[in-house]
Amino acid sequence: MIDRYTRPRMAHIWSQEAMYAAWLRVEIAVAEAWSEAGRVPSDALPAIRGARIHAARVEQIERETRHDINAFLKHLAETVGPDARWIHLGLTSSDVKDTGLALQLKASLDVIEADLVELCDAVRDVAIRHRETVMAGRTHNVHAEPITFGFKALGWYEELGRGLRRLQAVREEVCVAKISGAVGTHANVGPEIEERVAAVLGLGVEPVSTQVVSRDRHAAYVLALALLTSTLDKMATELRNLQHTEILEVEEPFRSGQQGSSAMPHKRNPILSERVSGLARVMRGYTVPALENVVLWHERDMSNSSEERIVLPGASALADFMLTEMTAIVSDMRVNAQRMRENLERTSGLIFSEKVLTALIDAGLSRQVAYGIVQSAAMRAWESGQSFRGLLQSDTRVTGRLSDIDLDAAFDMTPFLAHIDTAYRRAGIDGGGAPGCGPR
Repeated sequence: MIDRYTRPRMAHIWSQEAMYAAWLRVEIAVAEAWSEAGRVPSDALPAIRGARIHAARVEQIERETRHDINAFLKHLAETVGPDARWIHLGLTSSDVKDTGLALQLKASLDVIEADLVELCDAVRDVAIRHRETVMAGRTHNVHAEPITFGFKALGWYEELGRGLRRLQAVREEVCVAKISGAVGTHANVGPEIEERVAAVLGLGVEPVSTQVVSRDRHAAYVLALALLTSTLDKMATELRNLQHTEILEVEEPFRSGQQGSSAMPHKRNPILSERVSGLARVMRGYTVPALENVVLWHERDMSNSSEERIVLPGASALADFMLTEMTAIVSDMRVNAQRMRENLERTSGLIFSEKVLTALIDAGLSRQVAYGIVQSAAMRAWESGQSFRGLLQSDTRVTGRLSDIDLDAAFDMTPFLAHIDTAYRRAGIDGGGAPGCGPR
């Protein structure tokens, strides 16, 4: 991922230096396990533990060997000395690379999950603050019935919570060690060594490996990030729509000194939300190679290797960047409650059409007749701007039943919002709630 969309902490996790450091952790853990088993002399461990990796030297050697692990091992021999003979005992390249990759993915998940909890907290605050901020609910871009902006944010909060729980499940899938040797049979390195190494590194164990850790695990990681960032895209798209000049119910942050257009000084464009939406498309694009990598020839080939050097760091960096960006948007966006109320009232009461329909049905009319009466008045109100309630009251089919219906009740906002508290309770935000992404 380019520097523009990579935060320093994620750049470090996926740097060449960090990758070599992860490989070294694996090699040291294996040597220690062999030493406990009595095969590697204990007096060799200080030199092995003291190994130092210089990325530039590894890459210099690789230009000759054209094999990254062999270049890494050759450099270790330079820094460790004769005791390097005990390094990589019984292993194949993928033991080191896939287990090291699991350590990088684990570190990435630590960052991404922390980002997500921070975003959840910001969205939760919006849901609480705007619990009673009434606005138009829209379907097909058209006013439907009233909701509150807090209720809208509450839906985001719940969806982000599902994203967090998916990441927690994926952590168990993708953070696994593979120390089973060539084609995974443990012929040259026993399963007890693998289990000891996994425990030391804080990883699970791949129960049945081939020469590599199965790539469905890594695909699950990318798919979980694609789902999560699609939620961010959903939020960003909604905020972009609400920032339409004609709507202007929400505006994303516009900083002092910021400029919206090179030609039109009045512009305040939703560039942050647009950036989130654009990057979500890149993230969804990563899912295709991740899924393709599940299919390898026999016990392994290397067709997955090149894509993973792009996809896994790229997906991790984008998730970190997008979550941080969305948190900044949500924390500092401007919510125009007055504009929400004004827009809600622009349709002259049409938002109450279902309430009137059910009142007429309760008064004894068939649904078809009642629907025709209400739709006729609604279309006239839509086209003329007249009061929907006034048009109903001038219809003799309605006035003849006024003793049976309560128009005041039909045009009351309260019933629309009466059960929003249920949603807050179900989301774990009852009376303020606790930080995080909903009930665990």
